[in-house]
Amino acid sequence: MVLPLVLASTSPFRKQLLQQAGLEFTTAAPDIDEREIEARAEHQSLSPLQLADILGREKALAVSRKQMGALVLGGDQVMALGETVYHKPKDLTQARAQLLSLRGATHVLNSSLAFAKDGEIIWSHVSEAQMSVRMFSEKFLDDYLDKVGDKILKSVGGYQIEGMGVQLFSKVNGDYFTIIGVPLFPLLEKLRELGVLHA
Repeated sequence: MVLPLVLASTSPFRKQLLQQAGLEFTTAAPDIDEREIEARAEHQSLSPLQLADILGREKALAVSRKQMGALVLGGDQVMALGETVYHKPKDLTQARAQLLSLRGATHVLNSSLAFAKDGEIIWSHVSEAQMSVRMFSEKFLDDYLDKVGDKILKSVGGYQIEGMGVQLFSKVNGDYFTIIGVPLFPLLEKLRELGVLHA
C-alpha cells in the first residue's frame, strides 16, 4: 500500500512545483515558530545549512504528529552570506539594502527536505547553491526594483532568479530546483526508493 503524501507547507509556489513534477499530495500548514527555532539555532552556533535542515525537519514533524500513517514532506530554504542569515525583506527599502549588501559577493542558498512518518524523521537532505552577484550599478538596481516591485518581497533574497532577478548574477553553482527552493532530484529519487513513485 502506498502511503498518502502530505506537503507540510501552504506555499502555492512549492505546491505548484510538486504538481508540475507529477506528484499527488495534500497540503497542511506546519504549526511551528520559525523565529524561535532560528534563535535557538543561533544560541547553539549552528550553521545556516544546519538551520535549514532543522526547519525542514520541524515542519515535517509538526504535521506528521497530526497525520499518522502519512508520509509528510517538510522543507525550507535558508539564505546566508557567510554566517549572516537573510530573511524576506519587509519592504522595497529593505530589499534595496539587502541587494546592495550582496553585490560583488557569493552567498549560499541551503534548500532542505525532510520526510516524517508517524512523528519520526525517516530521511532528510540539504542541497546547496552558490550564488555570485555581479557588481551591478545603482541605476540598474533602481530600474530593477521599479520593474519588479512588491513581487520581490516574496523571495528571501529580494530576487527571483526565474524572472528578471537573473540579471543580478554573474555565476551560479547549483541546480535550478535547489535555487528556487525544492531540490527535486533527491526528492524524486527518495520517493522512488520508498515506492511512492515507480522506479
